[in-house]
Amino acid sequence: MLKICVNLDQLLRLISQYFSLKMSFSEKLKSFDSERKEFTPYGLTCELWHTNIMPKPDRHNEIEINYFPESSITYLFHDRKITIPPKKLTLFWGLIPHQIVDYEQNSPYFVCTIPLSCFLEWKLPALIVDHVLKGRIIVDPSSQFAPHDEFMLANWLRDINQSNNVYLILLEMQARLLRMAKRIDTENNFTILYEHEPSLIEQMAIYITRNYMNPIRVGDIGKAVGLHPDYANAIFKKVFGCSIYEYIIQERITHAQRKLVLSDMSISDVAFDCGFNSLNRFHATFLKTNGCTPREYRNLYAASEKGNP
Repeated sequence: MLKICVNLDQLLRLISQYFSLKMSFSEKLKSFDSERKEFTPYGLTCELWHTNIMPKPDRHNEIEINYFPESSITYLFHDRKITIPPKKLTLFWGLIPHQIVDYEQNSPYFVCTIPLSCFLEWKLPALIVDHVLKGRIIVDPSSQFAPHDEFMLANWLRDINQSNNVYLILLEMQARLLRMAKRIDTENNFTILYEHEPSLIEQMAIYITRNYMNPIRVGDIGKAVGLHPDYANAIFKKVFGCSIYEYIIQERITHAQRKLVLSDMSISDVAFDCGFNSLNRFHATFLKTNGCTPREYRNLYAASEKGNP
C-alpha cells in the first residue's frame, strides 16, 4: 500500500510540474506560418503550438510527433478528415499534406519534428518504420502513458535550445518511439487512422534518405521509381526547390553534423560515414554550408556544452 501511495504522490508531482512548465512557456507558443514555403525544413524541434485553423496544408520532410493534452484536433490528410484524440501520442510523416481544419477547444498542443534520416538511423522495428513511410497516422491506443508523455514533452520543450541537452532529447525520443513500436509488434493494438500510397516524390525521398551514405546517382533514384533521371530530377526540384544532388548533399551534411556533436568519431571517419568519398570534398562542402570547418563545428558545440552545464 505504501508503494502505491508513493507512486501516486510522484505522479501528482509530475503532473504539477508539467502544468507549471506549460504556464512558463505560454508566451512562446508557435503558430503555423501561412507564408511558409512547402518543404522548408523544420529540423529537430519541440514546440508548443496555438490551436488554429490552418489556411493551407503543411508539408515537410520530417517525422512529426503530435500530442494534444486537453482536446481533440481534426486534420485534413490529403482529402480525408481525421480526428486525433487527446492524451495519445501521434506519429506521422510530415511529407503527407496535413492541415488542421477543426478543433474542440483552443488549447496548446505539442509538436515535435525529427529529421527523417535521424528517424531511420534509430533502427526502430521495421513494422513501425514501414507504417510511417507508407503515410499512415499512428496513434498510441492507450492514454496510460499520458502523465509521462506530458512531463517528458515539457522537458524537451525546455531543453531544446540548450545544445548540451539535444543528445538527451534524441535518446528519449528514440526510447519513447521504441516503446510504441514494441507495443505494435507484440500486442498489435495500435491505431492507424489513415493509409496512403506513397507518391513518386515520397518514394524518391525515402530512397535518398535510406541510401545517401552510399555513392548513389540521380540515375539510381530514377531507376528505383521507374522514371528517366532527367524527369525524376525535374519533378523533384519542382517540389523540393533543389535538385536531387543538392538534396543528397543536404542529407549528408546533416548526418555529419549529428556525428560531430554526438560521437567521438574522427573527422575522416565522419566524412566517409555520411557518404563522401573524398575528405577534401567533405571539408569544402561542409565549410560552404556551415561557414566553418567540421573541427570548428565540433569545438563550438563542445564550448557551448561547457557553458551550459
